[in-house]
Amino acid sequence: MTALDDRVCVVGGGGNGLGAATARELADRGASVVVNDLGTSVRGEGSDPDVAEEVAEDIREAGGEATAHAGDLTDFEYARGLIADAVAEYGRVDFVANFAGILRDDFATNLSEEDWRAVVETNLTGQFALLQAACRHWREAAGDAGFDSQRSYLTVSARSARGNAGQVNYAAAKAGILGMVRTVAAEMHRSGVRVNALVPNGYTRMTETVPEEHRPYTREEMPPERVAPLAAYLASDDAADVTGCTLYAGGDRVGVFSEPSLDRVGVRPGGWTLDALTEHFREDVAGDVDLTRTDNYF
Repeated sequence: MTALDDRVCVVGGGGNGLGAATARELADRGASVVVNDLGTSVRGEGSDPDVAEEVAEDIREAGGEATAHAGDLTDFEYARGLIADAVAEYGRVDFVANFAGILRDDFATNLSEEDWRAVVETNLTGQFALLQAACRHWREAAGDAGFDSQRSYLTVSARSARGNAGQVNYAAAKAGILGMVRTVAAEMHRSGVRVNALVPNGYTRMTETVPEEHRPYTREEMPPERVAPLAAYLASDDAADVTGCTLYAGGDRVGVFSEPSLDRVGVRPGGWTLDALTEHFREDVAGDVDLTRTDNYF
């Protein structure tokens, strides 16, 4: 059985749903866990430090090791302090996962500036702030001697990154995460740091914002606890050199997404003109590729 003894793990957004399930899974496998959560509503309103503390207390009552750390991951100074405090408490940080996110849904024509900025700030800037803090620490800590084992960062995207009606702010932030992961994975590989993105599918508070008759699944069908083992796997040495990937976990499935690629290519010596594109684009360049992509991917 894979054990995570002596590992120190930080879980952003660890007070609810997928984050809480992951924090508990890591602790069950022997890791010391720092549970971060600001304790806001799904819309990112309010705060409650008890949200993180309750998960940490549950872990301790079950015989595990955990501390709570309430704070806002969009605050770069706070993110640096979170990593520093984890190192001060436990001596190292081996794995960081960030599940923090909010929703403020509306169609693009109706979305307010405030709701655009709030969602992008939390779901994208909040991911980068913690990623940067962890990578800065790891790059410094690795030094010339390197690490005793690879360090790992897991950032959380969503299926909405492919586009989902009514979630232009959320989809933009989650799609941005995928480019961020590929970039930072390349930058940090020589330092012994793995960076991956997870697209989870689990019943959470966010799922409950969907009208009941339109919810894609029930909690019984997609419990958040089914996502947590993949996160724990990525914290382990068994995931050595798994980096720069976009992974999926939900229900009975785990998987790996392919990277963006060209479906078809048309070549015209001397370059394409407007007249040539008008004549050849649909039949000869696109061929059987579907050019009307309006599916709702939720």
